[in-house]
Amino acid sequence: MPKISFSNRAGFLNATRTLKMARSAHAYVRGNTAKFYEWLQEAPEARRVPAGPAIWICGDCHVGNLGPIANVAGRVEIQIRDLDQAVIGNPAHDLIRLGLSLATAARGSDLPGVTTAFMIEEMVEGYAAAMNDPISGDPGIEPEAVRAVRRRALGRRWRHLARERLDDVEPRIPLGRKFWALSDEERASLTALFSDIDLAKRILAFKHQDEAQAIHLLDAAYWMKGCSSLGLARYAVLIAIRNKGGKTSYALIDLKEATDPLAPTAQDVTLPLDNAERVHAAARALSPNLGDRMIPVRMMDRSFFIRELAPQDLKIEIDQFNEKQAARAARYLAFVVGRAHARQMDQPARADWVAKLERDRRSSIDAPSWLWESVVALAGRHEAGYLEHCRQYALSAVANDRRTSNADGE
Repeated sequence: MPKISFSNRAGFLNATRTLKMARSAHAYVRGNTAKFYEWLQEAPEARRVPAGPAIWICGDCHVGNLGPIANVAGRVEIQIRDLDQAVIGNPAHDLIRLGLSLATAARGSDLPGVTTAFMIEEMVEGYAAAMNDPISGDPGIEPEAVRAVRRRALGRRWRHLARERLDDVEPRIPLGRKFWALSDEERASLTALFSDIDLAKRILAFKHQDEAQAIHLLDAAYWMKGCSSLGLARYAVLIAIRNKGGKTSYALIDLKEATDPLAPTAQDVTLPLDNAERVHAAARALSPNLGDRMIPVRMMDRSFFIRELAPQDLKIEIDQFNEKQAARAARYLAFVVGRAHARQMDQPARADWVAKLERDRRSSIDAPSWLWESVVALAGRHEAGYLEHCRQYALSAVANDRRTSNADGE
């Protein structure tokens, strides 16, 4: 693969994002947060969505944004792992987004439509269980997709992270498909940022900060990662830490640009003006394991949040599952989201919100009708949007092939 220069990044990122979203309807949902809220606002079913308590919500609550996250001591829990879109808003939006994500995953697994109905029922049960008792509530049987990724997370060490992210355990970042060369301004800005020893020590969630005698930036690169976030500035930084005994260890740091959220904010609330501060505040509320490891900074007149990557930080991938696993996953993941919401409410607020959810059950499916109807309507809209996206992608590919053929003929 040719090296990606600073000048042609934008075009390559856009093409990559388009390709990723064309791979499946589930990938299209993951990469299209803007369309989700646009369609949700337009859908008649949205008028019946209840207004929950104004709390921090994920804002982009799809399956891929949940997974094992290590805290500063290395203990692992399943939490929300991406808060780019987080706002103080309506928790019902997270439920609809999760339901849509699960529904498209079920369709991608060729499961019958009735399975989606069972999943939505189990989602409501899991979410209510977390609301009723966020400490000791029953999340149900842990689904195999979650159990497998948890086992992987618990057994991982630095060498696994290095081989996965860096292709080697040697202290360098290999340029290529994922990592690209920096501009002079980017390299200078990163060098200046990590020359602040106090800030650098604060980032080291998994090292003994008081034992770090010296911290040195070894290597850095632009990081092409994700789907919905492609196009935002993102950097991988490899640092060396020398302790009092002269021993050197390494840490991989993730810097991600924070921009304005797409999720709607609740009325009469004020979010932090700086977007990295917003993401940090949301993470502390929704995912303490992540929030305690995150630092907001300014660099190149833009807002970034920084964290040290842990080997245990993984995302849940559901490419294929059966009917039983689908129902278990729906209950379990909704419990995780419910617990993140519930920790921000007192008991009366939780009880009131559960009562609102229970108030709108229907006879044909044991779940709120607004949730079921919203997921069904949005699934149809996203399927149509996905097919149109694929058509446009195919037309673009044909046009590119023709241009290449004409150039070769000349």
